[in-house]
Amino acid sequence: MKRAKKYLIALEKVDQEKLYGIEEASKLVKETSTVKFDATIDVSLKLNVDPKQADQQVRGTLILPNGNGKTKKILAITDSDDEALAAGASYAGGVELLEKVQKENWFDFDVIVASPNMMASIGKYGRLLGPRGLMPNPKTGTISADLPKAIKENQAGKVEYRVDKDGNMHVCIAKVSFDDEKIVQNLNALVDAVVRAKPAAVKGTYIKKSVIHTTMGPSVQFTFVGR
Repeated sequence: MKRAKKYLIALEKVDQEKLYGIEEASKLVKETSTVKFDATIDVSLKLNVDPKQADQQVRGTLILPNGNGKTKKILAITDSDDEALAAGASYAGGVELLEKVQKENWFDFDVIVASPNMMASIGKYGRLLGPRGLMPNPKTGTISADLPKAIKENQAGKVEYRVDKDGNMHVCIAKVSFDDEKIVQNLNALVDAVVRAKPAAVKGTYIKKSVIHTTMGPSVQFTFVGR
């Protein structure tokens, strides 16, 4: 694959054989950003799990200490529209909004949160929302009796981590404009959450590979000894 000159220059700063510590990796990933805009910083993990097994699923949510720099558009499915909008939802209403999604292919939002009493109606849209990761789920805090709290948590930097069918996980944790310390804090928070979520059925090495990288930037391998 032919690489751009900026990428190759950035790549020279990274020792591909080295496992960097979290603090060093967090600093280096900013130095290797190759774009002019405020790039996102993502973490990619390769886990030693078999997602086909029910007891080896790794999924959850956490509130990053410093958010990840992204503003989320939230769609609230509720019968308390005004309350949801006041809490920060971009859109709020009943299942008529899901009908709009289905009929018009409308996806001008990032997260769907719902009141428990609305789930019976939402269920029939599972095939539409599920593959896109938008189906409300109590495990991710997107089904809640306290909808204003759920909305505010998502706005405050709540992110979902979830292993895919190949055992990989990708999570946006920050922006290049973040201070080094804030990136370190967010990265530590994600690593701690994923380690705590280790399935009991997994034996041997749990996290086989861990890298941090920016939009269009090279990957920096990091390690977290003792976790």
